[in-house]
Amino acid sequence: MMRTLIFGSKGQLGRDLQQVFSRRGETIGYDLPELDVSNNALVRAVVTDFQPDAIINAAAYTQVDHAEDDREGAFRANEEGARVVAAAAAAQECPVVYYSTDYVFDGTATTPYEPDTPECPLGVYGASKAAGEAATRAETAGKHIILRTAWLYGPGGSNFVEKILSAAHARPELKVVDDEMGSPTHTLDLAWATEAALAEKAYGTHHAVNSGWCTRFAFAKAIIEMAGLDTRVTPCKSTEFETKAERPAYSVLSTRTLEEATGHKMRAWQDALRDYMERRSTHS
Repeated sequence: MMRTLIFGSKGQLGRDLQQVFSRRGETIGYDLPELDVSNNALVRAVVTDFQPDAIINAAAYTQVDHAEDDREGAFRANEEGARVVAAAAAAQECPVVYYSTDYVFDGTATTPYEPDTPECPLGVYGASKAAGEAATRAETAGKHIILRTAWLYGPGGSNFVEKILSAAHARPELKVVDDEMGSPTHTLDLAWATEAALAEKAYGTHHAVNSGWCTRFAFAKAIIEMAGLDTRVTPCKSTEFETKAERPAYSVLSTRTLEEATGHKMRAWQDALRDYMERRSTHS
């Protein structure tokens, strides 16, 4: 029986982590407002009280555009929070999982990013997550698992899938960018990958995304089709949508090292999306 402590338990990933890890033993979760991961005293108290076998840090500041005007907030959650949680895990002598992002890269690659590719974030959010990775490594003497993911969506979250579905119900036609490429990833699949990585003690940095890749436009078309809607989707350039933060144009991540370390293969993004759409329909 495994005792798992999850920070950020109310988020879309946190919910699926609780579902997956509760099958392995006792699992408890904390989130705002009752606990801020940057609060060292509270985090240490929770860890000391529960005595977990593993700590999963899914707490994060994820508002990419807002981060450009709130650097302090982004770094407090994503770097200082990571440092506090990792230090508490080290004191408990248990492994810690930290989630990072494709935004630590600049998107200029033409082949899938490997975990050892040098980081080069374009904005504050990516920089704060890269700093969180560094803090996690510094505090744990190697007993950590950093999982970079991308284009994440899950139940109850504010994500691309839900935004497309909401817009499709409101408008007969949608314009979606066709010059940003990545691998859409279901939170349930990321939770399964986390389970596999902890089971195999796959310490280090890995990428965990559903297999294959597509453009935002192709992703939106698949969402509309699977939802059985007749909303028309037309491609456009990202320059037509002004955003405060610059996005990487190419976010395809290689899961090779994760598969080699765990034997766990991420399923195709289309299959994961279909599963998510079915999960939505049963809970609506």
